[in-house]
Amino acid sequence: MGIEQISDKPPAEMSEAEAANELMRLARIIGHHDRLYYAEDAPEVTDHEYDALVRRNAALEAAFPQLVRADSPSKNVGYAVSSSPLGKVTHEVRMMSLDNAFDAEEVREWVARMRRFLSLAEDEPIAITAEDKIDGLSCSLRYEQGRLVRASTRGDGQVGEDVTANVASIADIPQQLADGVAPDVFEVRGEVYMEKQAFAALNAAQQEAGGKLFANPRNAAAGSLRQKDPSVTAQRPLRFWAYAWGVASEVPGKTQHEVMQQLARWGFRVSPHFRRCESVHEMLAAYAAIGKVRAELPYEIDGVVYKVDRLDLQQRLGFVAKAPRWALAHKFPAEQAETTLEAIDIQVGRTGKLTPVGRLAPVMVGGVTVTNVTLHNRDEIARLGVRPGDRVVVQRAGDVIPQLVSNLTPDADRAPFVFPDHCPECGSEAVAEDDEVDVRCQGGLICPAQRTERLKHFVSRKALDIEGLGEKTIDQFFALGWLESPADIFRLKDRRGEILALEGWQDKSVDNLLASVESKRSPDAARLLFGLGIRHIGEVTARDLMKNFHELPALRVTAEKAARDDAEALAEIISIDGVGPTVVEALGDFFHEPHNVEVWEDLLRELSPPPYVVETIDSPVAGKTVVFTGKLETMSRDEAKAQAERLGAKAAGSVSAKTDLVVAGPGAGSKLKKAAELGIEVIDEAGWAAIVAATG
Repeated sequence: MGIEQISDKPPAEMSEAEAANELMRLARIIGHHDRLYYAEDAPEVTDHEYDALVRRNAALEAAFPQLVRADSPSKNVGYAVSSSPLGKVTHEVRMMSLDNAFDAEEVREWVARMRRFLSLAEDEPIAITAEDKIDGLSCSLRYEQGRLVRASTRGDGQVGEDVTANVASIADIPQQLADGVAPDVFEVRGEVYMEKQAFAALNAAQQEAGGKLFANPRNAAAGSLRQKDPSVTAQRPLRFWAYAWGVASEVPGKTQHEVMQQLARWGFRVSPHFRRCESVHEMLAAYAAIGKVRAELPYEIDGVVYKVDRLDLQQRLGFVAKAPRWALAHKFPAEQAETTLEAIDIQVGRTGKLTPVGRLAPVMVGGVTVTNVTLHNRDEIARLGVRPGDRVVVQRAGDVIPQLVSNLTPDADRAPFVFPDHCPECGSEAVAEDDEVDVRCQGGLICPAQRTERLKHFVSRKALDIEGLGEKTIDQFFALGWLESPADIFRLKDRRGEILALEGWQDKSVDNLLASVESKRSPDAARLLFGLGIRHIGEVTARDLMKNFHELPALRVTAEKAARDDAEALAEIISIDGVGPTVVEALGDFFHEPHNVEVWEDLLRELSPPPYVVETIDSPVAGKTVVFTGKLETMSRDEAKAQAERLGAKAAGSVSAKTDLVVAGPGAGSKLKKAAELGIEVIDEAGWAAIVAATG
């Protein structure tokens, strides 16, 4: 996929349909990069580029909160462990990610935001700890009666991989906690990493042995820890650094600082730069001091982590979707280097998008050799004025493929690069729609690049999730002419003998694949709809559509009517929360194309998706709309809304006929009056606290 261009249009200038479309693309793009980084240890974008995608997603969600998707990157941590030879571990306490800041003003706003959330006065102190953010693989160590019983990776935050046998060889990880009596259960969390010098020695040994070279210390550490054979891990120079904890029968301290001191007494390495700050000024001074010695440190870091020191305040602040409110990563700026752009290649993606990729003369940036850079689209090439042969500036923030920053030779006597107007894969015309900068192949299902990528999307984890049918297998079966459309997947049972005759396939692996395929004969209708890869219909939109239509044939009938300007059908689709004219148009375009209808009908002859059923959270207010009004005396308004969201409710800002419950504090005015007029249930703050307490 490479790096895809994201819009620089301010959210305030975007329509709701534009924002929904971009949020859908961002969820897909960020999910793709999460899989490469967390599950495959093979990132193809820089930290800087990835952070830009995440920040764009956050800005759009802030401007359009009604469009926040169920698959939003702001709700996901890491990447799901779909299958692993190491086995799976479910975390009792979720392993979270961190929100990021990139300048001092964002740090100041974070502290101010916490003060507002906690209703703290300006002169009331709030201590913050600061420590360097090491770049490795997150790991959780479970101790029972002080003895290590299990180690696991973060995975998607809920489920990770079991690496107990692998960590036994890491000297920094004690098998038995020192310093006397330990809690009955205590999970130590931290980072498995590899120091710079050890990384260089490992790559030298790998090169001499003709083995795989690692891109950077983080990838080397991740690949080493997740080995199926623990003896391989034992040969790798891994270290462990503790900075947090998970489930605990007893927490040995009332502050972050106290617990970190206890972790050190138990025998864990902790940050030598850990310090307690009493003000934003001290926090920024700690950031500057760590940044000054960054290059001299024996390990890679990419920023400084701030945490609220008092644990009771941490508990009150709680969490947003995937990160604690009480912690923040202050990232360092990207590193830069000069090199030569040797060539520009064009790649064709699943949606037909033509993405230019620059091939670079190898250059070291921050200790890593980089050779490729995305050029996003033809407008970006024109903006930079780059051509093969130009000297360029690239930057990275810890990964392999950097961002191209500028062209140093724009006036050199070279012809401009001509962006193709035909697909390099199938020769079909390639054009950009009026409202888009991306050029797309119009070949659709006749384009080999799109057909295989659409098949890969169809079987992916968030679509039909067919195990055993990976990218290489799809490419192989497609080349043999066995897979032309999604329905062909369900006819593979007739090719058992042919598959078995292929190199690398045995009875068990063929039977496992076919069993996995057959298990999807009655798929979730929303997953099936998402898997078809219809433009503008992501996971959330697919679910929203199926919540309304329940069955796919009903959706098709209404979509075809809407495409013929049937006012009733159009109104029915538009009335669905989160669905706009762009989706109606996309559905109409899909069913207008005869090839798509053939694929649809062929697929439904093979599959029988049951009616779509919506499940709700078991909570008295789950699925209800709650409005808070008046002065809340025991919590801030933000804290109350966060509680509502945790219970599966929607916190609205105004009272309407759709409101189910009003929580009224002293001074409640017009909202309370309107609730009475509409006959809506009203409770006080104590009543709300009782609901929260009853649901844990």
